[in-house]
Amino acid sequence: MPSESSSGPARPLENPVKNRLLKGLPVVGITLCVNSVEIAAFAAGLGYDFLWIEMEHSPITLENLRHMVLATRSLKAVPFARPPVNELWTAKRVLDAGVLGVMFPFTSTPALARQAVQACRYPPLGKRGSGATLAQIRWPEAANYYDFADHNILVITVVEDVEGLEHIDQIAATPGLDVVFIGTSDLSFSLGLRGQQDHPKLNAAINKIVAAAQKHGKFLGCPAWNPELLRQRREQGFLFFQTPTELELLAAGARQWVASENHPPQGAL
Repeated sequence: MPSESSSGPARPLENPVKNRLLKGLPVVGITLCVNSVEIAAFAAGLGYDFLWIEMEHSPITLENLRHMVLATRSLKAVPFARPPVNELWTAKRVLDAGVLGVMFPFTSTPALARQAVQACRYPPLGKRGSGATLAQIRWPEAANYYDFADHNILVITVVEDVEGLEHIDQIAATPGLDVVFIGTSDLSFSLGLRGQQDHPKLNAAINKIVAAAQKHGKFLGCPAWNPELLRQRREQGFLFFQTPTELELLAAGARQWVASENHPPQGAL
């Protein structure tokens, strides 16, 4: 991201995440589920490409989101959000807070994929409302924001159930859709696998989604809970990665300390 100048924080004219994807380069985002502006600001300067601000599975509110968006000014990682449901109004609220990408959960039909795109574009391209005063504060000046947003907002649809799998070719064919993200955990549950991640049935479903996304020229996304999995998914053609939450990273770091031989076993008095 450009650095701050004497006249205030410099504002990018391009979405750096979208630019990297268009160049065939991977992008990595940390998942945030804690209502902490300080964590968001700290994480945005660690080298991640984007913040996956999780509003489907966490108590993060719109007000929290807005503070996180403002806290990332002049920092590398740009803010994205996953609202609780795929609806025009939920997307409108997070976009007007100033995010540069929206992850739409349970995009199971072609109609929901079209709705996701329409929610992120102004008329006549879509159905986004024009009250973006707060977003204009975070990004370019008011006169340019609408064109900037239509060009830069990243539309990510999360395919994570059997219905979405059945409609994947039509979903992936949706004009204006940028990333087909595979929610591997929910997809596993929908397939009756209770979350298993290494099962032939799930692998076949992933391969089907990969083929559809590549056929229609869409970027592929998925969770990457460790560097080895990220490497494997890159070999499959994935470029957009969701990495563990701040709490999971805290736990992983803590385990290195509490596992030392001089520390009592967990639960010991």
